[in-house]
Amino acid sequence: MSQVLLAALAAAATPPGIDERISRAMEPFAAVVAKIVLFPIPVGDLQIPWILFWLIAASIFCTFYFRFINVRGFVQGFRIIRGDYSDPRGPGEVSHFQALATALSGTVGLGNISGVALAVALGGPGATFWMIFAGIIGMSAKFCECTLGVMYRNQNPDGTVSGGPMYYLRKGIAEHYPALAPLGKLLGAAFAIFCIGGAIGAGNMFQANAAYQQLVFISGAGASPLSGHAALFGVVVAVLVGLVTIGGLRGIARVTDKLVPLMAAIFMLAGIVVLIAHYDRLPAAFASIIVGAFSPEGVAGGAVGVMLVGFRRAAFSNEAGVGTAAIAHSGVKTQQPITEGLVSLWEPFIDTVVMCTMTALIIVVSGVAGPGTSASGVELTANAFATVLPWFPNVLAVAVFLFAFATMIAYSYYGLKATTYLFGESKIVEAIYKFVFLALIVVGCTMDFNKLVDFSDSIFFLMAVPNVIGLYLLAPVVKRELDTYLARLKAGEIRPTREAPEAPMGSL
Repeated sequence: MSQVLLAALAAAATPPGIDERISRAMEPFAAVVAKIVLFPIPVGDLQIPWILFWLIAASIFCTFYFRFINVRGFVQGFRIIRGDYSDPRGPGEVSHFQALATALSGTVGLGNISGVALAVALGGPGATFWMIFAGIIGMSAKFCECTLGVMYRNQNPDGTVSGGPMYYLRKGIAEHYPALAPLGKLLGAAFAIFCIGGAIGAGNMFQANAAYQQLVFISGAGASPLSGHAALFGVVVAVLVGLVTIGGLRGIARVTDKLVPLMAAIFMLAGIVVLIAHYDRLPAAFASIIVGAFSPEGVAGGAVGVMLVGFRRAAFSNEAGVGTAAIAHSGVKTQQPITEGLVSLWEPFIDTVVMCTMTALIIVVSGVAGPGTSASGVELTANAFATVLPWFPNVLAVAVFLFAFATMIAYSYYGLKATTYLFGESKIVEAIYKFVFLALIVVGCTMDFNKLVDFSDSIFFLMAVPNVIGLYLLAPVVKRELDTYLARLKAGEIRPTREAPEAPMGSL
């Protein structure tokens, strides 16, 4: 007894580490922010954050307002991605494909592995149907914000580009609603502040922490060679991220245009192997997804509950309406802003309709999410793959790291552009930001981040508040731009050849 008492006194006398001091200092502020942003609206037996309805409403509005551009513009978007309308002489830094890959590196992440598993566990197979539906309507919101990102971007003297919601909120609202210019300036500054917080929290520290924890778990938990080496892991990751981000958007794009296809290929090929092995269960799986979407059993909130679970996973995965992707897409080489809006249609499609659906199908056909299972998140997904490929959890560990790494390099750029928007385009500002971002990777790995998860999510989704207001106000501008582009395309002024630039015939 005396030994236990002495041990307790010794523990109490030990001063808290820096991670614990940070957690204690942040906890009151984090609790207030999380309470506001994640304030729940009761729907049956469920408590749904209001921010989810805010994002869904924007996606539905854009889908109808732009007359189902998510369907009409899908094929044209693919033609642009593959280079049929490339304009190497246009202002910008990267190609359409590279801009898409950079944006996807920020959305295709741990949520595609763990978040989907959680959605299926909570909402059953039917959540997959609503996840797909939400991804499809989210394409329209993404189209609007990415078009605006190119329309109102800044061309810097050194050839780089700065764009995103903070620019179109300030410049676009001032141009078309002069009386609301102060509001536009306020919304732009608010978005930039929230973007920095989201980039550092959800896009950096949380990713680093989650990657470390999942790698430790998958590689043996307490017996893992990584166990107890969080700081060292963080230093290695920080060095890798620094090596990529030092080259700016061009450097990031050179990595993401190879890394994103590689990540997707590994995951999709393994998923196809699992589906082929369980091919006899596929008809029943699809039936359970359709039936479960409208007539679920044992799910809180019934059909509405399943729908909201699917919507939440999709909204939190593809980030349509949040506005971050517009920062990456604004760096594209083009003179036609609509072209990048059409390209961005593929982002929610790949992230949610393809990647998330593949994860959900694998979990459903493998049967690992049945009654009595205690696994969730990455563990559930790993168990699903292990039913056919016993060694795949090791590959999944690599995939988890790559997903987190890709997200970190994308958000390092998002946070940088938000920082330079607030403090000016300066090499000193960039250097300070990059140093802080990289240092916080190490801190994120060593922290007990559980208390700050809601805070990082809250700061991240606060970006949707000013951004969606801007989408509603500036949607008519995008619609006029779209109508003009489609008319020129139909008239043959924009030539659909890989060699032809995006310019009217006869103007060269």
